[in-house]
Amino acid sequence: MKSQWHLPGELIHRYATGLLDPVQVMSVETHLSRCAVCRKAVPYDKEWLATGWERIEDLVDRPAPRPVARLLHRAGVPEHLATFLAATPTPARGWLVAVGAVLAFAVTAAHLAGQDPSLAVHAPVPFLTIAPVLPLAGIALAYGPHVDPVHELQAATPMAGSRTLLLRALAVLVPAVVLTSVAAPFLPGPSWLAAAWLLPALALTAGTLALSTRVSPRLAAGGLVTVWLGALAVEGGLAGHVFALFSPAAQALYGIAVPILAAFVHRRRAHLDPGESRWNRL
Repeated sequence: MKSQWHLPGELIHRYATGLLDPVQVMSVETHLSRCAVCRKAVPYDKEWLATGWERIEDLVDRPAPRPVARLLHRAGVPEHLATFLAATPTPARGWLVAVGAVLAFAVTAAHLAGQDPSLAVHAPVPFLTIAPVLPLAGIALAYGPHVDPVHELQAATPMAGSRTLLLRALAVLVPAVVLTSVAAPFLPGPSWLAAAWLLPALALTAGTLALSTRVSPRLAAGGLVTVWLGALAVEGGLAGHVFALFSPAAQALYGIAVPILAAFVHRRRAHLDPGESRWNRL
């Protein structure tokens, strides 16, 4: 019976001290994976090995939370929800930068238009056009099999379904509202225009979630954006401005619509499940 070959002591020493080239290391480790005798012959520092495993376990099992997750946790959000919200696909650095750039462009355009007396009355229009629909763009990209690379895995967890969509919608809405609120005071014109976008934004967001009980968030958000832009275009063409959509009467309607739509979403929250086949087809 042929005896098994073992690594020479000199080769084991060179391997343990890091003197072998990569090809030799691969050959030695291949042998070590099959030979218990040679594995026992390789010297090692028990304390160093134990410390190394502890560091690996800490990195894998208890990864360092993201800065956003730490901030949310300090604000009182439970740790598991803070980690979940920080991992939402849309509110990444690129999306936040894009939202900031769009708002900066709208405010700059408003100031430039305000310098021309013939255009001054239309100066806030770009800002008022885009501000209410910014959260919708985020919601459309926050949830579903087409935007989340781990959607299939996440759909099998207790966080799947309506809870995930609503939490991610909140994670998108809050930074969009915060960024818009920061930009709004720099808008030229009457002071009330700085807050005129808020109720329309909330109403459109609630409408998107309500429609998402029937269709995918992408279709819901896209449809409402189209309706919003169409209404602005019609109002601008008929009256020469778009401020009727931000008038006190319109604001009252938005304020009434928000709680009604929120109640509707709560009642039909079981239908906010992107795992259904109809969502996969859209």
